[in-house]
This record gives sequence, structure tokens and C-alpha cells, in this order.
Amino acid sequence: MAELVYRPVIATALTVFRALDLKLSIEGAQHIPRTGGAIVASNHISYLDFIIVGASGLPSKRLVRFMAKQEIFRHWVAGPLMRGMRHISVDRSAGAASFNAALRALKAGEVVGVFPEATISLSFTVKQLKNGAARMAIDAGVPLIPVAVWGGQRIWTKHRKPKLRRHVRVTVVVGEPLTPLPGESLGALTARLSDAIKELLAAAQERNPMKPVDGDDWWLPAHLGGSAPSPDEAAAMDKAERVSGSAG
Repeated sequence: MAELVYRPVIATALTVFRALDLKLSIEGAQHIPRTGGAIVASNHISYLDFIIVGASGLPSKRLVRFMAKQEIFRHWVAGPLMRGMRHISVDRSAGAASFNAALRALKAGEVVGVFPEATISLSFTVKQLKNGAARMAIDAGVPLIPVAVWGGQRIWTKHRKPKLRRHVRVTVVVGEPLTPLPGESLGALTARLSDAIKELLAAAQERNPMKPVDGDDWWLPAHLGGSAPSPDEAAAMDKAERVSGSAG
């Protein structure tokens, strides 16, 4: 099937990145298979993660079909683009249909992208993961590829207006595929995935040690000396948003 939307969108995004002198570094892209189904599971720190993590599939000539909340598909601009790129709409009140759509894509040989934290991490650390990615890997019999992204939060993230900063360094590190072990539980595989993403994120931060300028450190995790909420504070903020119905 011709990709009349996906490739032009990616090309446009990369052109904008070049215009901003955004320095995108992708390591480990060879771990994304050139053929067959696979799940790319990444941490989630910005609204640009779909594009940034999706770019990690380009060296293997793979287009990643991301699972994303249905509200994005309803947007008058984003909706047609998401459908044109054949991403997968997720209705959180009826998850079985979305899960089955992802399974069909995987069994058809597609690469499916998942953010198993479900929402953007306000602490910019790895939150507790949902087990959906592990369940799909087991049910579809495909590898689970851990990914960490770092840097995009400085441009556009939750509770912050987008700011087209120049010269921002963004790093993506793709890890070795995780294969479900015989009889491995969802919890055990999810724990392995979480550990892998945390290790990759630490590696990305080490390779891309961004420094705040003039006290502008809101995007830096507390454990690295920044003023981002701690994981406990971020969890409390997430809970408050769920109660108010404004979680995103």
C-alpha cells in the first residue's frame, strides 16, 4: 500500500528539525528488524515523541504505527494525518478493540509503537508501565524493542506551550529486542521492559548531558539537579488530573 501521508509528514518534520538545527541522534536503530512484526516501546516525555521515536525506524526502512488516544484522531488537523499514517486509535473505555487492531497489524508484519507509561511523564523519569505492550508481544509472538528518548521535552511537553528552540539536542537510543520467555508472566516481561528503558534513558542522558541556561531547569529531572517534579509529585499530579477528567 502506498504511503501517501506518512513519508511526506516525516520528511516535513525532519525539514523543520533541520531548520531549527535540532540535533537528532539515533543509536541502535539496527535493532529494529527490516521485516516482520515488532513492538517499539518507548518512554514518553514530549508531544514530539511520535515523530522522534518514529524516525528510529527509518534506517531499517520501517514505518512505525503508533497507538494513540482517540482524542488525537478527532482533532481537525491531527486526525486526518493520524489516519493517513495508519496509526491505531486507542479508546481507553473500550481497549479490546484497540488491542485487537494492534495484534492484526503485528501479525501482518507491521511495527507497532507503544508508550507503555500511557501518558507523558511529568517527572521526565520512567513511570510505572502498563502491561499492554508485554501482552501484545506474547500474543502476537513478536519481539519487544525498548527505546528511550531524551531532549524533546524542551520543545513541547505537557503543561508547556510549544517553543521552537534552536540547537536542541535530541537523543534516541534503541535497545536489543526482548523476546518473551516460555511461560513468562506479563508482570515479569513488563518489569524487564521497564528496566531496559530505564537503562537506555540513563545512557541517553549520559550521551546528551544538556545543561540548563540561566536557571531554566524545569525540563531536567529532580535526581539530575533540575526542578521537574519528583516521581512522587508527578504521580500526585497525574492522580489529580484523572480525578478532574483532564488527563492527557
